[in-house]
Amino acid sequence: MRRPGKEVESFDPKAVRFSDEPIDVELMRRQHDNVAKVYTDFGAKVYYVEHQLEDRPNAVFCRDLMFMTPEGAIITRPGMAARRGEERYVAEALAKIGVPILKTIAGDGMFEGANAMWVDRHTCVVSTGSRCNRSGYEQVKTELERMGVTVYHMQPYSNIHIDGIMNAISHDKVLVHAAQVPYDIIDMLKKKGYEILEIPSRTEQFRTLACNFVALEPNHILMAQGNPRTQEMLDKHGVNIDTVDISEILKGRGSLHCITA
Repeated sequence: MRRPGKEVESFDPKAVRFSDEPIDVELMRRQHDNVAKVYTDFGAKVYYVEHQLEDRPNAVFCRDLMFMTPEGAIITRPGMAARRGEERYVAEALAKIGVPILKTIAGDGMFEGANAMWVDRHTCVVSTGSRCNRSGYEQVKTELERMGVTVYHMQPYSNIHIDGIMNAISHDKVLVHAAQVPYDIIDMLKKKGYEILEIPSRTEQFRTLACNFVALEPNHILMAQGNPRTQEMLDKHGVNIDTVDISEILKGRGSLHCITA
């Protein structure tokens, strides 16, 4: 994770795709600390990206800067020019804790970590769009296929990342915004034994990013506060839900899954 540093203290929100609402910097940091505490209380070890460029407020969204595989990490190349360079410091943090770096997306490739979602050990979905081009997709696909993984291509409708519209709750449940997930991906998930749960509220999908949760363990998720209809639906399907207030982080147009690599 990257605890918000100097990079969030002064910036042009339009240039970095944040909302126009002013950010309470200290509250943002406290909220980030609260998320980390949920993880540590659950028994996870949290590692921080200690260094970062001072003009990169999006660096809090660590998910985009790496993609983890069973053999090690793939370092990404962000699709948004205003984020280029952030990935260097994620690579530094990974090296420090001994995580193998398998590949860095290179050349004209673009790929961000949230452009991929594991379905199971041998199946992964990788999406193309404004944050992942064909070159980046092929580089990731080649690396995954080398380790025996079948890669499914996905072209989301009007969305930059997979985790904004599709996210696994457990080994057999997935939450989706059905209007934006292509049929062939839904069909593949059903054949894999997944129960497809649909977000019941467009407001919660787009404003409070209901799909952008973190699974702490199968059927136990951490979700941002402010998604009561989605929470009610998931509860009826036996999902254990913890919530946390991340109102300031949401102003960066990202949520829990985004800030957790």
